[in-house]
Amino acid sequence: MTPRFALYAAPATDHPLHEIAARWLGWDPETGAEYPAQPAAGLDAGRIAALTAEPRRYGFHGTLKPPFFLAEDCDEGQLILALEKFATTRKPLRFALKPAALGSFLALRPATPSAELDALAADCIRDFDRFRAPPSEQELARRRAAGLSERQEQYLRDWGYPYVLDEFRMHFTLTGRIRDEAERGQVLAHLTELTAPALRSEFTLDEICLFVQGDPGAKFRVAGRYRLGG
Repeated sequence: MTPRFALYAAPATDHPLHEIAARWLGWDPETGAEYPAQPAAGLDAGRIAALTAEPRRYGFHGTLKPPFFLAEDCDEGQLILALEKFATTRKPLRFALKPAALGSFLALRPATPSAELDALAADCIRDFDRFRAPPSEQELARRRAAGLSERQEQYLRDWGYPYVLDEFRMHFTLTGRIRDEAERGQVLAHLTELTAPALRSEFTLDEICLFVQGDPGAKFRVAGRYRLGG
């Protein structure tokens, strides 16, 4: 099967947020450990498992360049070499995170806007686009089904993903869509309490993580960590 790759921000394995998020989502992309869902926020384990099913596939992360198949004239070794070089030219970033709603799903979001973070993501989109194979018609149709603005449609055609550059909003996804507002509030209150110990200090983004999905039914795994500034 043809793998997919993605460039993500993710906490170091010794950061408390790593284990908190892995146990909440039920999947540790670093070790491959799986965790059963637990009742929370007045909801049973089955409902929690359902709410975390979509983000579980990807592992806890903030997207810098969304998943892509490699272009025909590229291979994984070339991607890694380029990523190693790119990382040495960028400086670590620090920013506070807080649980928040983003549309109908919940995530950890930067507490304040960060031009440096936005610039890093934009550079990842542009600098690694040569490694990206064009999306399939099926993928394009799936993206368009959500309803895109004219600008988002242009970004989808240019970059293979609609939410990039000025449409980018850094977030570390914690749930799928929760359409019921009361339920969403319950889960947000729980996640605020759950993540509080790990969010007392600012989050340090000092690595770009290469995540890999081996086949369409597999969960993403961490394939490498590349330290910013070398």
